[in-house]
Amino acid sequence: MALRHRPPLSPPQLPLHCLPFCRIRPSPGILAVAAASRSDSPQDARKLVLEVKERLGKEFPALPVGRNGRDDEDMIYWFLKDRKFVADDAFAKLAKAIKWRQEFEVSKLTEESVEEIARTGKAYVHHHLDVSGRPVLVVVAAKHFPNAQDPIENEKLCVFLIEKALSKLPPGQEQILGIFDLRGFGTANADLKFLTFMFDVFYYYYPKRLSQVLFVDAPFVFKPLWQIAKPLLQSYASLVRFCSADKVRSEYFTEETLPPNFSN
Repeated sequence: MALRHRPPLSPPQLPLHCLPFCRIRPSPGILAVAAASRSDSPQDARKLVLEVKERLGKEFPALPVGRNGRDDEDMIYWFLKDRKFVADDAFAKLAKAIKWRQEFEVSKLTEESVEEIARTGKAYVHHHLDVSGRPVLVVVAAKHFPNAQDPIENEKLCVFLIEKALSKLPPGQEQILGIFDLRGFGTANADLKFLTFMFDVFYYYYPKRLSQVLFVDAPFVFKPLWQIAKPLLQSYASLVRFCSADKVRSEYFTEETLPPNFSN
């Protein structure tokens, strides 16, 4: 599968309709409804969803429909909420996300399609939820070797596991927990490009789905990488917590629900 060009991580404060893919004229009707929607009225929100849905159909009729498509009202509402019900921004971000899903062929990712790279054990979705009821995505950094592994396959595995984690969301839960197990991390495992790719994907295509990220037992050699990455991650850096493996065991799981690499 040929990976399309992915836009660089951009500061969240930039108007998303100014990004290259989304040079879209503001819709006065939608903007007017957006102003009204700040009352959080269900009727206003519903009206916004329908207007954005109609606009996507008119301006991007070639985009797919169905689940995660241009007529997916749940997805439209989620992006509206992410953009604080500023409909023009939500519309731009949605169009960008749906086009990316189509080009990346997210719907075609399966266990079989990522089987070879997943066999390394570098990342997985844990079988159990954490104590807060969140699905858990675990990355074992010491098994990631950017110079020896295909970066496209790494990206495919990343997106597949995000989709898998989200499919495990229980009723009432909307976010997942990310754990980077940094024990044994060395310079051969350092990959700033992939780290920013992960947060880029969460910001643009899975907004507000990442509740917290744990960096577990980060060694000294990880600190220079973090100093470079932190400014690039913008507000997502605030989701990161540096902690020990013992904290993971005592605060996030029970003895019966620990991820395999954190079991004593």
